[in-house]
Amino acid sequence: MIKNELIDVYDINKNKTGKTKLRYKEPLEPGEYMIGVQAIIINSENKILISQRSAMAPLSPLEWECNGGGLRAGETFLDGIVREIREELGIELEKDKIIYLKTAVNGFVIKEIYVYRKDVSIDELEYPDNEAQNAKWVTIDEFMDMFNNGEIVANVNFNREDYNKCLELLNNKRN
Repeated sequence: MIKNELIDVYDINKNKTGKTKLRYKEPLEPGEYMIGVQAIIINSENKILISQRSAMAPLSPLEWECNGGGLRAGETFLDGIVREIREELGIELEKDKIIYLKTAVNGFVIKEIYVYRKDVSIDELEYPDNEAQNAKWVTIDEFMDMFNNGEIVANVNFNREDYNKCLELLNNKRN
């Protein structure tokens, strides 16, 4: 499951340093960061799409998450989130409908978090890269209960306040 991907190295201000490294093979030094992207996908019933990580995942196997991953070298933030969601769930996101939510820093990862409105049946989802093995729609209450019970990956960087901001952003996008 661990892939050796070439990544760009960034500073804390999300500026490329000009360096690249092999993810998982060449550790980042203090002051060096990689970019991660995450999508909070919300349907018309305001439920959140989460997926269960594969039992074979090297990190957090069988835990639930909002999907995303790391940028590859040369990739833009939006290209990265579109690719990650396609690879993990088989869903195509339209770049002009992706809305920025916030930035979070987890160790050496600067995570760009986006919200996206999408209605899709769980039965239509595919797991092309086998990182996920299952998915479901949950309410924010169910999500928070799962998080508090340790069923959601610890670094999800999403809570009730963020959820309310997502609904506000999605509502403003419609108007």
